[in-house]
Amino acid sequence: MAHTKQTRVLLLNDMEKLDKTLFRLEQGFELQFRLGPTLQGKHVTVYTNYPASGEVFDRHKFRSLSWHNPTGKEDDSDKYCKLDLQTSGSYKYHFSHEGQKSGGGYIVVDPILRVGADNHELPLDCVTLQTFLAKCLGPFDGWEDRLRVAKESGYNMVHLTPVQKLGQSRSCYSLADQLEVNPDFSTPNKKCSWSEIGKLVEKMKNEWNMLCITDVVYNHTAANSEWITQHPECAYNLVNSPHLKPAWLLDRALCHLTYKVAGGKCSDKGVPPVIENEHHLNCIRKVIYEDVYPKIRLWEFFQVDVNKAVQQFKTLLTQAGGSKVKTDPSQHLAIIQDPEFKRFNCTVDMNIALNTFIPHSNGPAAIEECCNWFRKRIEELNGEQYRQINYHQEQAVNCVLATVNYERLAGHGPKLGAVTRKNPLVTRYFTYPFKETTLEEEEIMMHQPDKASYFMAHNGWVMGDDPLRNFAEPGSNVYLRRELICWGDSVKLRYGNKPEDCPYLWAHMKKYTEMTAKYFHGVRLDNCHSTPLNVAEYMLDTARKLRPDLYVVAELFTGSEELDNVFVNKLGISSLIREAMSAYNSHEEGRLVYRFGGDPVGSFVQPRLRPLMPAIAHALFMDITHDNECPIQHRSAYDALPSSMIVSMACCATGSTRGYDELVPHQISVVSEERFYAKWNPAALPSTPGEVNFKTGIIAGRLAINRLHQELGAKGFNQVFVDQVDEDIVAVTRHCPNTHQSVVAVSRTAFRNPKTSFYSQEVPQMCIPGRIEEVVLEARTVERNAGPYKKDEHSINGLPDYTVELREHIQLKESKIIKQASVATKGPNEFVQEIEFEKLTPGSVIIFRVSLDPKAQAAVGVLRSHLVQFSPHFKSGSLPDDNSEPILKTPFSVISSKLTLADLNQVLYRCDAEEQEDGGGCYDIPNWTPLKYAGLQVMADIRPKNDLGHPFCGNLRSGDWMIDYVSDRLISRAEACAEVGKWLKAMFIHLKQIPRYLIPCYFDAILVGAYTTLLDMAWKQMSSFVQNGSTFVKHLSLGSVQMCGIGKYPSLPPLSPAIQDVPYRLNEITKEREQCCVSLAAGLPHFSSGIFRCWGRDTFIALRGLMLVTGRYLEARNIILAFAGTMRHGLIPNLLGQGTHARFNCRDAVWWWLQCIQDYCKVVPNGTEIIRCPVSRMYPTDDSPPQPAGRHDQPLYDVIQEAMQRHMQGIQFRERNAGPQIDRNMRDEGFNVTAGADMATGFVYGGNRSNCGTWMDKMGESDKARNKGIPATPRDGSAVEIVGLCKSTVRWLHELSKKNIFPYSGVTVKRHGKTETVTYDQWNRKIQAHFEKLFFVSENPADRNEKHPTLVHKRGIYKDSYGASSPWCDYQLRPNFPIAMVVAPEMFSPEKAWKALEIVEQKLLGPLGMKTLDPDDMVYCGVYDNALDNDNYNVARGFNYHQGPEWLWPIGYFLRAKLYFAKLIGPEIYAKTVFLVKNVLSRHYVHLERSSWKGLPELTNENGQYCSFSCESQAWSIAVILEVLHDL
Repeated sequence: MAHTKQTRVLLLNDMEKLDKTLFRLEQGFELQFRLGPTLQGKHVTVYTNYPASGEVFDRHKFRSLSWHNPTGKEDDSDKYCKLDLQTSGSYKYHFSHEGQKSGGGYIVVDPILRVGADNHELPLDCVTLQTFLAKCLGPFDGWEDRLRVAKESGYNMVHLTPVQKLGQSRSCYSLADQLEVNPDFSTPNKKCSWSEIGKLVEKMKNEWNMLCITDVVYNHTAANSEWITQHPECAYNLVNSPHLKPAWLLDRALCHLTYKVAGGKCSDKGVPPVIENEHHLNCIRKVIYEDVYPKIRLWEFFQVDVNKAVQQFKTLLTQAGGSKVKTDPSQHLAIIQDPEFKRFNCTVDMNIALNTFIPHSNGPAAIEECCNWFRKRIEELNGEQYRQINYHQEQAVNCVLATVNYERLAGHGPKLGAVTRKNPLVTRYFTYPFKETTLEEEEIMMHQPDKASYFMAHNGWVMGDDPLRNFAEPGSNVYLRRELICWGDSVKLRYGNKPEDCPYLWAHMKKYTEMTAKYFHGVRLDNCHSTPLNVAEYMLDTARKLRPDLYVVAELFTGSEELDNVFVNKLGISSLIREAMSAYNSHEEGRLVYRFGGDPVGSFVQPRLRPLMPAIAHALFMDITHDNECPIQHRSAYDALPSSMIVSMACCATGSTRGYDELVPHQISVVSEERFYAKWNPAALPSTPGEVNFKTGIIAGRLAINRLHQELGAKGFNQVFVDQVDEDIVAVTRHCPNTHQSVVAVSRTAFRNPKTSFYSQEVPQMCIPGRIEEVVLEARTVERNAGPYKKDEHSINGLPDYTVELREHIQLKESKIIKQASVATKGPNEFVQEIEFEKLTPGSVIIFRVSLDPKAQAAVGVLRSHLVQFSPHFKSGSLPDDNSEPILKTPFSVISSKLTLADLNQVLYRCDAEEQEDGGGCYDIPNWTPLKYAGLQVMADIRPKNDLGHPFCGNLRSGDWMIDYVSDRLISRAEACAEVGKWLKAMFIHLKQIPRYLIPCYFDAILVGAYTTLLDMAWKQMSSFVQNGSTFVKHLSLGSVQMCGIGKYPSLPPLSPAIQDVPYRLNEITKEREQCCVSLAAGLPHFSSGIFRCWGRDTFIALRGLMLVTGRYLEARNIILAFAGTMRHGLIPNLLGQGTHARFNCRDAVWWWLQCIQDYCKVVPNGTEIIRCPVSRMYPTDDSPPQPAGRHDQPLYDVIQEAMQRHMQGIQFRERNAGPQIDRNMRDEGFNVTAGADMATGFVYGGNRSNCGTWMDKMGESDKARNKGIPATPRDGSAVEIVGLCKSTVRWLHELSKKNIFPYSGVTVKRHGKTETVTYDQWNRKIQAHFEKLFFVSENPADRNEKHPTLVHKRGIYKDSYGASSPWCDYQLRPNFPIAMVVAPEMFSPEKAWKALEIVEQKLLGPLGMKTLDPDDMVYCGVYDNALDNDNYNVARGFNYHQGPEWLWPIGYFLRAKLYFAKLIGPEIYAKTVFLVKNVLSRHYVHLERSSWKGLPELTNENGQYCSFSCESQAWSIAVILEVLHDL
């Protein structure tokens, strides 16, 4: 089943580096890389180190992925390369274009954990883990009984601290030998070996269904490890890290100070062996400053020997006249650190010195003076070093005193007591394996390699340090400044960058890793944030080779989610340990539950193919970790149960530490604890030492909690809601989106001890929506009489006097915690149970299993059964539907198949103005905005973000208004639309019966299902170009559905009754049959209804793209014929006004109409038949009143001929009703319309300086700026695009007449009393002969064809017009000549055309549109503001509409012209052009996807900025982009 695969899409964007973004995926997912807008049209290669099938993973081996283009089309919107993810781990990807690396990131694939003999899956969210300190398990023969406690408590994973031989300190994490099992586990009779441990781990997996993980410690080894003394190069010692020598000397000095203090030799200075107060601390500071620092003089390691340097300088000056190498003047004299770190052994660069200090002569006095200057500078530099070291020393004293304060004075510290050799003043930072001598003698040893290699740096951690920086490497002063919180039992390991840098260490640790991966199912990376990333990467790669589904956990203390992600990404960490103990109150504890997993309750159903969203790291949420303090000391014993309950309700992995459940009232120290854990004995008494069972602590509660956690994870309860009922009570809901069952856990925490703190008896009532099926568990922490707590000597024991009183799976009425539960109705179909508590005492929990009210449950089941037709996701939880409305028995695809594209316009779109015409409007959402469309366009932006807080969702939850609007609006329409409305209404009957919090989710599911089905129905009715097209093509083609519709009143004049297959309907008011042809809106929302809907020019510029390319041939024919019927004066109307209110004030609409007829004949099968179609002439003569359809019919070829004839004869008339009633801005002369064709050149011309008859038709409106009645762009004379359109038409008519399809071979005109005939062939040749000669602006200044050489300011372009009344207008660079290039390319010589197009690209191409004027032109202004009325002639009241703002439709012609001429020039240029085109179109794709109007705008301001005065979706903008894609 292909549709069951989960697919995620990662959009690649240029220069986007996502190393700190986490992308989590599961095995079995498909990951698709797609090109973002910045990369479309570029040659992009994606590389990854995810191994090809059958290959082994190698982090450094990258392969390129191959691209798939499912539609095989030239645009890149669907192009992708993919990975089928089958192996867990961390993988890197990066991408490049033109050989340049451009961006990249990581993906992390989760492991699949398996347990039991049958290897069934253990989902990560079901993990319940318990940590054991391995040394407290005692001899191996007792392990099973001690580990059984975890099994009986319901855990399914055990985490053991390292099982290796421990170092001298006995800390669990200080390992003496990484390869040897701890000998403590062996007994005289039985040796514990790796294979024995392996057998037990296997038994736990197969028989107990438990996995076992352990720590790996890469950062340090025990100071007494034998192998480190044989291989001192593996540590940071004074030979390989001489920069540590000053810090080592300070460490020894502090060590000697310890001996003195311990021996009482500093008491006279105010520092006794027992340090008890602030005064003692101040005296320590004084002793260090007065006795220690002056003695060790650390600054000398960083200084230059002044006399020696001056002598050397002098010698160089006097030798050979001070010859020197030239140095960079920006380099200043600076101290060069001595790599050996000996006193006064630093140097300076003598070349810089010789270039800086130059004697004015060679005499001895000048040289002496020069040396003195040099000496002074060296002394200054030494002074700077002294101050720097002083600064470090000050920090060192502060850190020393902070440590002493914590260890000896602080209430929360260990209170170490007197200073002794065992408990020194401060922990030593370095090992010292030799006999103690004086500090002076020890300093000598520091420079003796045989000794110095054994002075090794201890490990530790640094508060607030950058975890990506190694604090022991050169450049860090952590050891000198005493900032390390040091582990004196461990030596920090020095790996270098690669195995060759320290071969023994890498090999040793690799063996250790392999052994761990062989026997354990996972690892915890100890001290992960300080482990060098390259080491951890290498070791984990090694481990995953042996165990591909290795579970990797780590605790990070980076303090930043971004930094956490760096570790998770590079290492492929499966779960990050998070801790509930970090919460300071119950509210914060609840917040963490919500933060670490799950979706909100009532979330939307997301599609299987969806964008890959950044994630937060998967959590292993622990109520307590083994290295943190005991919660009983911090909170109270009563809190153990409620807090573990809250943690366990998190939708992630959860865990705890052995001892927590037994209520051990102190931290079980990883260093000093030597007692053993208790064993499992069901018969043991509370006071029996060394044994535990369900009566101990909260173990019985823990079992129930763990079982529930695992059930919720396994059964898909992945939605979470956290309710803070009051300051102590937290209610966590886990909800299953398939069955809509919930589990609600109410916990009353006890952060304060109830014995000593006040807790109110009054517990607030709780409302639980739905029906409570059962109480899963109610449990209270209670005291019992079992004697007081006494710390046992041999086994780790907890508080005996607390236990859990618990009952499972009971009915509400049996509960002891609940006083009463009553059912209240909240709305007609929503039942809420009101719970009154009686004994919800601090330390109690109660868990309810809740289902929907039976009626609501049935409604959800029925809804899901009807939604299965849209997605198999809804199968689970669906119920058969026996008594629904009959219409629901029919699949929605059958209902929707009856809709025409015109019906789909009603169902899917229609803006407010269109709806108002029908007496309706778009739905207005309170606190937000009205919807853009009345149709089913609704939640596209809300669902992917799962934005349940959106006002839209709030409106749905508050009432049924929106639901009724959607269905009722359609039911009121004609047959097929009404059926869709009835189907929706029938679905909504069930929708209204479910709880309000679920309504947004199911409303969305119904609409998404219907919407996607309707889109498929739309595309099925379109051309094969659309059906087989890319997503971009398909989404653009919906512009045809958006723009083409039928309103309440017909927009087009009626066609001849003699024409077949014209659609009719009954008029609602007159009840008579009337034609209802589809008309094309110019743009939304401004040009969508009434008389302003249809415009001749807009219709015919858009018709090819929106109707012919999409296959809507019949509707295209009807529009062509309807406009033909309105011809008057040989022109087609500009504003159609249903024909009766038409204005014939534009010169170009007729030529676009003729171009469309030509396109129709070429595109449509048997298209030339249109030429013989009857046209009902509304105006048979120029002056006749409007005639009804059918009265004056003539074939279309006669109408075409009339247009040609009238132009050649010359057109001159004054508009009817001329004056302010039809145009309040036009001057009188502007109402005079002229047009004609020049007999000499063949060029069509027309217009005057007071009107604007082309698409650049802005008329001035401002009295203030004195531009009222003046056209901004008259473009009179011969406008270049009209000449091109005319050329295209005469060429075509000539071809048709040759084939006897068109009955006229030319035009006959009367001139000077004589009849003249001009054939179409002659007309065509005339234009061809004159066009380039008169329109091309030659690059040769002396060109004789140039009438006005002084007006030229761009050469190598084509004029915008020829013969304008203002001649300079001819020479303006505008985006109009590419239109002529597309419709009549034969007029242009390819080389000239190409150069001209390059200038257009350089000067006019914007992100989405074309600048309408050359930015170098003095009147250029790229921002259109129609509301601005000031005294600026050039911009007031939007005068610059076509003087700079970037219009979209010309870009289509520009790109098509580029493609046409690139093909003629050659394959290399063509390939480059295709890239340009794809790249430009990608921006349109992004705009289309993001636009709430799902369209492309009319225009933008300069550089693609939003223009609020533009139509949001414009017919011709969408049409031309479709045409470009069609050309590609």
